[in-house]
Amino acid sequence: MEKQYVIGVLVANIAGVLSRVSGMFTRRGFNIDCLTVGETESAGFSRITVAFRGDEDIKERIVTQLEKLHDVKEVEVLDPNETVIRELLLLKVQNRADTRQDIMTAVEIFRSKIVDYSATALVCELTGETTKIDAFIDLMKNYGIMEMCRTGIVAIERGENCLRTLHEK
Repeated sequence: MEKQYVIGVLVANIAGVLSRVSGMFTRRGFNIDCLTVGETESAGFSRITVAFRGDEDIKERIVTQLEKLHDVKEVEVLDPNETVIRELLLLKVQNRADTRQDIMTAVEIFRSKIVDYSATALVCELTGETTKIDAFIDLMKNYGIMEMCRTGIVAIERGENCLRTLHEK
């Protein structure tokens, strides 16, 4: 049965690592739904969050192949019930007098915020689970979306569980 998996990958923070990780997916014909990367609390490491769809066999093959890459230090499949998963959206919508109050109400209900205001456009910032982001986008379509960009998901385990290299644990 196909489902979405989210994995955390701790890698050396050096040039070319992201290319090698994403290239591994490409070479084996696996599609990436979402990929985010950033430096960790330790400047020598970056954390890559990858979301993809597949069955148990595909998940195991991806994990095995990632673990073989030289600059990959740790790979962990994140349990969605034990993980905080968030995404960031910046959405620019038309600022018209006849719809402005409805937009402001939606922004408040979704716990979004307006981060830029001009006579012709409003830029809304929203963080949350992907389903919340999707619902906000669907609602804003009625008001004239001018532009938007999404970060993709970032994920971190709840509690004391941490993705760290073996020498840090």
